[in-house]
Amino acid sequence: MNIALWFAQAILAVVFLAAGLMKLTQPKTTLEVRPGMSYMTELSALQLHLIGLAEASGSLGLILPWRLGILPALTPIAAAGLTILMLGAVATHLRRKESPAFTAGLAALAAFVSVGRFGFLS
Repeated sequence: MNIALWFAQAILAVVFLAAGLMKLTQPKTTLEVRPGMSYMTELSALQLHLIGLAEASGSLGLILPWRLGILPALTPIAAAGLTILMLGAVATHLRRKESPAFTAGLAALAAFVSVGRFGFLS
């Protein structure tokens, strides 16, 4: 189970770090025209940056605390936070009548990590 959890954490960390850094470094107008990102027209620049910050810091929280053994309880908390963030993204996609498949998959994977690292899958 530990290997599966590390694999899920690694995938999530890469995806969320990339997504978070993109939202933190790219202008909102650039992101709005990217395929699949038209929902950003509904967000303010501040909201966009806060989501990016949550994604980037969550990606670090998925790996560093557990790996370094420094406050490892932060890893399942980070995964739970990313699950909640992705459930909000699923709701946004459903409201806009878009496919939420990718975000729902990320939410499920983050929930798996959260539950697994809290010790409920032992």
